[in-house]
Order: sequence, then structure tokens, then C-alpha cells
Amino acid sequence: MTAQHIIAEVRNWIDDAQRVVVLTGAGISTDSGIPDFRGPQGVWTRNPTAERLSTLHTYLADPQVRRDAWQERLVHPAWRARPNRAHDALVALERRGKLHALITQNIDELHQIAGNAPDRVIEVHGTVRRVMCWECGVRAPMEEALARVRAGEEDPKCNLCGGILKSDTISFGQALDPAVIERAMRVAGEAEVLVTVGTTLQVYPVSGVVPIAREAGARIVILNAEPTALDAIADVLLRGSIGELLPAICGG
Repeated sequence: MTAQHIIAEVRNWIDDAQRVVVLTGAGISTDSGIPDFRGPQGVWTRNPTAERLSTLHTYLADPQVRRDAWQERLVHPAWRARPNRAHDALVALERRGKLHALITQNIDELHQIAGNAPDRVIEVHGTVRRVMCWECGVRAPMEEALARVRAGEEDPKCNLCGGILKSDTISFGQALDPAVIERAMRVAGEAEVLVTVGTTLQVYPVSGVVPIAREAGARIVILNAEPTALDAIADVLLRGSIGELLPAICGG
């Protein structure tokens, strides 16, 4: 079967479905200028020490790590990034009434900026656009904390309790929100078609949505530039440009 025939078949599955669930990873945002982590040009591939800034224990214990992390946040590529064609394709899918849920491992909020309804997006790793206090749990826009860093505070503290502030994202060593994971697993079990986009499917428990959807009878479509850990259980594997392939299968 040719690539065109495979794309047409997947598009027919989506056209016939009422509950399409999509799982996105870093690969959907690389065309927006946000590098992935483990790819050939990934953040941690090029600079392994950068991983320390995302490790909860070192972040909480070492003031210098926090100071370095705040400087990195000032120049995070998310502030310049704009949604690309792949993000737009998922907005179109929602507007067609097909998108049951959009599970994302990304922290850039480009899905919401593109136009997906916030209540449709399940952010399993949080968002870089919010800051949270590790002590009292209060949350606020990240820009408020960044303005304090630009004004000279190297390691801004919570205005309410003086606690340590961090990005409202899941760091290494930090527990995921059980309610968020439960919701992701539940919608996966309700899917008629599950499409994974730009993720190696190596990070658990979120990658567990794929076998859950498969066991519930969903068609599994994996779209990624490189092989993934769950290729063996996919109905269709799509290799190539996400910005070209995702609009082609989502239709309009």
C-alpha cells in the first residue's frame, strides 16, 4: 500500500469516528522553534548538564541551580514560539467535532494558543506559563516572576509565604498529578482512534494510554520521525514531516 493510500485510510478512520484522542509530544512543537529533549539536536543531547535544572531535588536544595534555572526561563523558546500547521490541524479536528481529548506531554501551551479549547487539553507535565510555590501551592502567571528576575531578583520567593518558586511543570523526581493521569487513561479507553504525534512513547505512565486504547478497540496511529517504543502495537506507522502528515490525516 502506498503512503497516499495509508494516509487516505487513516483519514477515513477519523472521518468515521466521533471520539478521536490525540497524544502529543515534543516533536509537534519543533517546527515552532522549541527543541525536543532527546533527539539529535535535543536540549539534553547537546547539553547533558541542563537536565539538572529539571531535577526537583537539586532545584530545591541548590540556590545556584535555581538562579541558573531562572536565567534559562527568561530565554525559554516558548515565549517566541507560535503554533505551526500541526497545531492548526488539531484545532480543525476539534472544530469538526471529532476531537474527544488532546493529551499533551508539552509544557508550551501552543495547543491552547492555536485555538484548542483549554478544557479539551490534558497537560500531563504542566505548563511553563505558570509559576507555583513549592511550600504553599499558590499559582500565578510566570511573567510576574520573570519581571521580578529582570528587575534584579536572582531567585524570587513566594509573595505569600516566602517559599521556593518553580515552574508549574513536572520535574524529574516530582510526582505526577493522579487526577490528570486518571483522566488521560479514561479518555484513552473511550477513543475510537488514538493518534500519537511527535513522541517516542518512552515516558510512563502517559505512554500507557496507547495499550489502554488498543485494548478498548481503538485504531492506533503513530506519527513520529523516529521509531517509538510502541510501534509494534500500532495499526499504522507514519514517518515524515508532522507539519505535512497531521493536516493530511485530520482533514477539514
